Amino acid sequence: MSGATAVPAAAGKLRAAVLGSPISHSKSPQLHGAAYRHLGLDVDYTRVQVDESTLGEFLQEAGTGPDWLGWSVTMPLKSAMVGHMTTVSDRVRTLGVLNTVVHRTGEDGARRLHGENTDVDGIIKAFAEVSAGADEPNPTPPATERIFGLIGAGGTAAAALAAAAEMGFGSAVVYARSPERAASLEPVADALGLVLLLRPLELFHQDLSKGLVPQALVSTLPPRAADQLGADLPTLPAGTALLDVAYDPWPSALATGWERSGGVVVSGLAMLLHQAVHQVELFTADTAHPAGPLSESSHAQMVDSMRAALGGGAALN
Repeated sequence: MSGATAVPAAAGKLRAAVLGSPISHSKSPQLHGAAYRHLGLDVDYTRVQVDESTLGEFLQEAGTGPDWLGWSVTMPLKSAMVGHMTTVSDRVRTLGVLNTVVHRTGEDGARRLHGENTDVDGIIKAFAEVSAGADEPNPTPPATERIFGLIGAGGTAAAALAAAAEMGFGSAVVYARSPERAASLEPVADALGLVLLLRPLELFHQDLSKGLVPQALVSTLPPRAADQLGADLPTLPAGTALLDVAYDPWPSALATGWERSGGVVVSGLAMLLHQAVHQVELFTADTAHPAGPLSESSHAQMVDSMRAALGGGAALN
């Protein structure tokens, strides 16, 4: 299987990995490694190159074994992996995408794969870092009348809509190049109770100029794909927050333009950090040193060590 071989862990070690293609750029090993060191767990966390054509073979061969704790899942597998799960969370069932696979042992001793989506948690907590205002008391407008903005309609877009609903937004506007892909988000929005407005990407600047400014905006486009959107932005209301999922290079041209126009920005590294924190909690739940029951201070130290593994707190905003 080309590029999808996972080397067995050394005796006594547990395994976890990030799966996707391309995968060499992933910062997940740094994040998870810092967490497991804090917990005192001997976990071999690696990158494994897997795409849609090699996923089935990986699951039948390299992905088997009792030493797996779980997998972080990135593109292009977030949708493709769902159908291979034994069970999925309600969140994954609604969204149709996952980013986390937890290995569990059933009462019969059989290994089971459970799908979860911690991207939602990552988005919510990333916005909390810049006090986006989506979950703060603000009578004008009421929470349910706030508008959430989304650029792009890929695998992370559904998670962003779930985050919007959990943060109390009542409606969302999606800007995308592909109307067909954007339309695939309509049943997700319906299930989440969100009013969805689909707009062509080329109308993004025009809408902002006319006052259609979301209180929180997520760009899910790949690196540099949103660069042109950062030019000639109108003056933005104070506190208008942008989360740019593409964190390399940082700051992105979109983030630079957004901040220049009066908005606040948060790097996708913050989302990456917080989604990984919840993954660690899920992966270690059945180990000798689970992250979930940590004291508040110890959990904060774990998060700080993971943040430092990304290059320090300053890199996140």
